[in-house]
Amino acid sequence: MQIKKKLIKSIKLYIIFFHFILFINIFFISNVKASLFEISNLNISEPFDINFNKGKVIDKGFRKAFIELISMITTSGDKEKILSTPLSEIKGLIDSFTMEDEKFINNQYQVKFDVNFNKKNTLIFFEKKSIFPALPKKKKLLIIPVLVNLQKDEILLFNNNIFYEKWDEKEKRYYLLNYILPSEDLEDVDLLSQNSKSIEDYNFKKTISKYDLQDFIITIIYKNNNKLRVLSKIKLDEKTKIESIVYEDIDFSKEKDIDFVISSLKTNYENHWKNINKINTSIKLPITVSIDSKEYNKITVLENSLNELNFVSDFFITKFNNKNIFFKIIYNGSPDKFIIDMKKKGILLNTEEQIWKIQ
Repeated sequence: MQIKKKLIKSIKLYIIFFHFILFINIFFISNVKASLFEISNLNISEPFDINFNKGKVIDKGFRKAFIELISMITTSGDKEKILSTPLSEIKGLIDSFTMEDEKFINNQYQVKFDVNFNKKNTLIFFEKKSIFPALPKKKKLLIIPVLVNLQKDEILLFNNNIFYEKWDEKEKRYYLLNYILPSEDLEDVDLLSQNSKSIEDYNFKKTISKYDLQDFIITIIYKNNNKLRVLSKIKLDEKTKIESIVYEDIDFSKEKDIDFVISSLKTNYENHWKNINKINTSIKLPITVSIDSKEYNKITVLENSLNELNFVSDFFITKFNNKNIFFKIIYNGSPDKFIIDMKKKGILLNTEEQIWKIQ
């Protein structure tokens, strides 16, 4: 009888130990696996001469990745505040990096760089700088640039509209907005002519309806000698905004002036999209959930989902036993939004108790 009790006790200890090893492995793997902020396929080159130093190439890659990251997830104004962040501070944000496709061409060393920024450390970094970063969320939308030449009393949609012709010429890797220009359609030109006297009130509904896109920007550019007034009607994620910007001393014969206007407009539109998708890191909602410790597949799904959710700034196991694992989650949003986010991942929560239960 005594031997039987000892045997049962040993089996229980073995099961607990087995669970411990399994949970540690699951937790470690899932946390290493996912990173919200990833910069991939950066091309880095450096002269290959007597002064070549691979460490300097790596540092160059880190700084270039950081600049691309902040260009992607912060507004242009916030980017300027942290552009000169010391390299030592940048390195503290990096989880891992890889270098591949190394080659030497014409005395130049070339390599592709991938850099993963630690999600938690990066959000803390932004919070200390009083900056709310945006979700790196891509968006496809229709852009309709219309040029109104006040001197010649003409409205140009496609032909001879330099903004239509050059809009897609110079894209940046870090742009979140993916613009679709309308195809050259005579019906659209006729519709525009019919509404030329009230173009600011014209909704372009027929033109927009031809494209399977919910979001759009109508950009009306008024040209008067070297002065431009740009009226932008922006509709993104069911939010509508109208902006007006004036540009002075724009020489239409100079490509750099046109490029400047287009780049400036794109920056404004990127800022608008980022403001819609800002993560308010000042909100730190602590949520504790429990999950059946024998549901190994559900545990993996939960941790993968938490890694993927943009508003989860951190999570960790607080305790576990042979019945349940308890997770502490730090969420940058409301309880209702967290429940909705989890439901989208196929995870249902029983919220009747103080500690929510994964069903």
